[in-house]
Amino acid sequence: AGVIVEPVQGEGGVTPADPEFLAGLRALCDETGALLIFDEVQCGLGRTGTLWAHEQYGVTPDVMTLAKPLAGGLPMGAILLTQSVADAIVPGDHGSTFAAGPLVSAVAQAVLGQINTPQFLELVRANGRYLEERLRRDVAAGPLITEVRGRGMMWGLVSVPPAAEIVAQARNHGLIILVAGPNVVRLLPPLTISRDEIDLLVERLAQTLSNFQ
Repeated sequence: AGVIVEPVQGEGGVTPADPEFLAGLRALCDETGALLIFDEVQCGLGRTGTLWAHEQYGVTPDVMTLAKPLAGGLPMGAILLTQSVADAIVPGDHGSTFAAGPLVSAVAQAVLGQINTPQFLELVRANGRYLEERLRRDVAAGPLITEVRGRGMMWGLVSVPPAAEIVAQARNHGLIILVAGPNVVRLLPPLTISRDEIDLLVERLAQTLSNFQ
């Protein structure tokens, strides 16, 4: 048996888990012998300001999934296991016909080398704080955005207008953004975004929302 959760939900509304919730899951899994599985496909690899989002909770999973940014846009997924789980697997139990491609593996190694440095992750955290400040001050100050939630470079804006309508209007202002539910606009900027680009993002978001007033 196992329990799988995202430390920060992506499609589910960009909702960071409560620390007590994850700690409680860890305790229940330890008590029952179930595996705790974290899906960090979207929130991992520096997206929230630490290499893995669960680092911010002090809770360690037994299994973790990762993909998408791992190979810088090339198709790749991976799974990480604790030693006790890995000891239960023998060669042939886990794999796929497209696994272990040398090109994407080399790219993934290079990507990890870039992301997994204190300087890079601190830059993501600092720019994430700046983005949050700008969103709260210049986008969520009016009545159309009721909540700003997330961390690092992963943010959800809870909106009064349908999120899909905001996303459609944003394209007219040169923004490609996403929905994360009927009333959540999802922002996933590049981890390398600059302060000037953040200012432009916020400016165009504000222009987009002005169409609904």
